[in-house]
Amino acid sequence: MATPKAGYFLKDGTKIPGTTTIISKFKESGGLIHWAWSLGMEGKDYRKVRDDAANIGTIVHDRVEAFVKKVDWIPPETISKDDLEKVESGFNAYKSWQEQSKIEVIETEMQLVSEEFHFGGTPDAVGRFGYSLVLLDWKSSNAVYGDYLIQLAAYGHLLREVRDINVTAFHLCRFSKEHGDFSHHYFQDLSEAWEAFKHMRSLYDLMNRLKKRV
Repeated sequence: MATPKAGYFLKDGTKIPGTTTIISKFKESGGLIHWAWSLGMEGKDYRKVRDDAANIGTIVHDRVEAFVKKVDWIPPETISKDDLEKVESGFNAYKSWQEQSKIEVIETEMQLVSEEFHFGGTPDAVGRFGYSLVLLDWKSSNAVYGDYLIQLAAYGHLLREVRDINVTAFHLCRFSKEHGDFSHHYFQDLSEAWEAFKHMRSLYDLMNRLKKRV
């Protein structure tokens, strides 16, 4: 997902937060803190472990994006032969799924802004399935988390409001960080996730106003 470097802005020039920025403010960090502490006790730098672990899944993600955009993909120069095989395995699994699902990707990385709720977002892709349109999102992670659904729901609203596109389903395509293994997750009704995001959006502004008072 390519967020604009300058950020998102309303038509009147007001800068607004992106979907990921809003949701990230409410992520539960206890597990991450414990994970970093555990690595520290083992004498390991959590930043290096994090970056190394994310490498394969992120490369598969990039490989898939190049595929759907129909552009050439060049593997990183530093990647090992074994890791490249993992990347190709994950990519081929995704490619087989897309071909079998008969989903045709028709547009990618649309930078959208909600004038109604004052937030921006860049969905990975919109695809056509028969006579319907669906949203596709690619993640590099070792699990599927609740905030992913909230993000998908927010993207669904952006497409409705800005582009008048009503997606009928959400397809989350996940690539594991260490091995690039591919898994597909299908969601149809994310109305509860959208309600959660609207609460987050309101609370985001309230917390920023409170922060100015201390």
